[in-house]
Amino acid sequence: MTGILFGLTFLLAAPFWALMILAPRWSWTARIVGSPLIVAPVLLVYAVLVLPSLGTVLPVVTAPTLDGLRDLLGTADGAAAAWAHMIAFDLFVGRWIWQDARERGLPALLTAPVLLLTILLGPLGLAVHLGLRAVWRRRANAVAPAAPVA
Repeated sequence: MTGILFGLTFLLAAPFWALMILAPRWSWTARIVGSPLIVAPVLLVYAVLVLPSLGTVLPVVTAPTLDGLRDLLGTADGAAAAWAHMIAFDLFVGRWIWQDARERGLPALLTAPVLLLTILLGPLGLAVHLGLRAVWRRRANAVAPAAPVA
């Protein structure tokens, strides 16, 4: 069962990533990805994996130690739950990056590699997006016409 849930986790998120990367300007992408509930299927997998083991998980996450976390993640259930956790948060962050990039007018061709980086190495994708949005803001401000003085 754990192996099936592990395999299912990314399959549930992949269509949303595909929409954001391959069809970023399609009207249906905005409708679908506009909802934060796109992470719900992955969250359900996470709940199925974590809730039966809550007695084991809670002590590790409320008073974390490196050894305790290593032991928890060293089990099939722990690794699968951690994977679902990462996929859910990466998808939520990727959704935010996609929306933020659209609002700021960042080109889809610039955003797509950032989203791929977010899928693979979540925090690094977020860091790159935050850097790009800062540069894009300065660039946009530099080319914006000055307001007339009244």
